[in-house]
Amino acid sequence: MPDSTGGVSIDGVTKLYGSATAVDDLTLDIRPGEFLSLLGPSGCGKTTTLRMIAGFEYPDAGDIRISGRSVLGLPPHRREVNTVFQAYALFPHMTVAENVAYGLQQRRVPKAEQRERVTEALDMVQLRRFADRKPTQLSGGQQQRIALSRALINRPSVLLLDEPLAALDRQLREEMQLELKLLQARLGTTFVFVTHDQAEALSMSDRIAVMRAGRIEQLDAPETIYAEPASAYVASFIGQQNFVHGTVRQDGGSLDTAVGVIGGRWGDEGVAAGQPAVAAVRPEYVRIETGGEAGIPGRVIGVSHLGETVQVAVNVGGDATFLSRMPTPTATLAAVGDEVRCVWDAADARLFAADGMPAAATHTISLPKAGVL
Repeated sequence: MPDSTGGVSIDGVTKLYGSATAVDDLTLDIRPGEFLSLLGPSGCGKTTTLRMIAGFEYPDAGDIRISGRSVLGLPPHRREVNTVFQAYALFPHMTVAENVAYGLQQRRVPKAEQRERVTEALDMVQLRRFADRKPTQLSGGQQQRIALSRALINRPSVLLLDEPLAALDRQLREEMQLELKLLQARLGTTFVFVTHDQAEALSMSDRIAVMRAGRIEQLDAPETIYAEPASAYVASFIGQQNFVHGTVRQDGGSLDTAVGVIGGRWGDEGVAAGQPAVAAVRPEYVRIETGGEAGIPGRVIGVSHLGETVQVAVNVGGDATFLSRMPTPTATLAAVGDEVRCVWDAADARLFAADGMPAAATHTISLPKAGVL
């Protein structure tokens, strides 16, 4: 029988707040030793799910098991988990070493063992030289690493992280993403990471659970979530997309749209002919060409140099804009004012049911009543 230490099983869990359903019949198995991210916008249920694993909230239905054992009714301190929050919650009057040792002191661990484990925990986050400093003498990134060290010193089977990098600036956040992933891989501890930041989830996770309205919309490896989104909602939430609305043709594999026929691969079970649907094409799949008849015609209204890539914004009629993102060496044809065509391979377009589109999806081209843009 495989070792279940560090595994988390959520089985049919529902959480209500009055008449509002925060988590809706959620089932999820988190593998021992994996880095799993719960990804979604505010209000999708990801933080409530984390708090139920931690024991800060209790489900109204269903079961939660950690390392194969049901934890329903167990308080947080009796579960094999520790939690790291966005707020570091360090004691300002204590030194770094005293902060890290706090959990061991509460468990009455002998002082000699405390000193040994504090040194080990600080070495994990490369901050042993700051042991005698106060938290206010450290940078935000250093304080977050101390909070991680304090959470890991009790050797939990599962570490829960609730948007721990949200307060950091971009460069530091990216550095901490790498450090977190390397630390998790070295320790083999199960990490459950809550975030609304797709870049964080993509860069660190073994798997990502994209959540919507208290349920999991898609659970997959990052590369699958990005390349093979299951719905328009997932496609809109992970990376940028160009969306074109239309209706399904009789062939079932293409859409009639205001800019012509667009073919692609269905991301879900498909939609009947004559029904509304949406095609999605990522900017990196869109090529800018100056001739021919293929693709969507338009005029270049913006060129942004992003380092390794150049992003080209093309007005395709009215207020509708199509985005292309090309490697810098090949992006020499487009200039503001150029009449161009946005072209892509049919295999790179995904087709979805239109009712899966979130209201705030970006870069959406709607189907006007007149049939033209």
